[in-house]
Amino acid sequence: MGPQRPARGPLPPRLIVWDMSDTTPTPESPAGDSPSFDTMTRDIADVPAVEVITTVAVHLMSAAAVNLGLAEGGEGHKDLDEARKLIHSLAGLMDASATEISSFHAAPLRDGLKSLQLAFREASIVADEPGQGPGEKYTGPVFG
Repeated sequence: MGPQRPARGPLPPRLIVWDMSDTTPTPESPAGDSPSFDTMTRDIADVPAVEVITTVAVHLMSAAAVNLGLAEGGEGHKDLDEARKLIHSLAGLMDASATEISSFHAAPLRDGLKSLQLAFREASIVADEPGQGPGEKYTGPVFG
């Protein structure tokens, strides 16, 4: 018998993550068939940390791009205050996870972050001082 787990109170409910890759129709399942709930979910414990980190980073990047007005018809969604928060959060995540994810995963995320920081600088009416832009606390000054 292995070591016993110390009593910590009741366990939290199981968390479920939608796995959207399983929702694409395949030749075996016509477009009209919808996958079962079990097929569309995975237990959060089965998702590798690097996948969670990169997924969150991509969501932050996408939301920041929309708020910078970079999406199709994006001027209607432009909100630089929201974009600043998202870019800053992305930079913090990238800084904190730099040693936890491989450069294979980190390099394109860093490139995307820099692109967003430059797009923010370009979209701003009043430019931030070098090193004061969104996320530059973590990345250092960003120059084009």
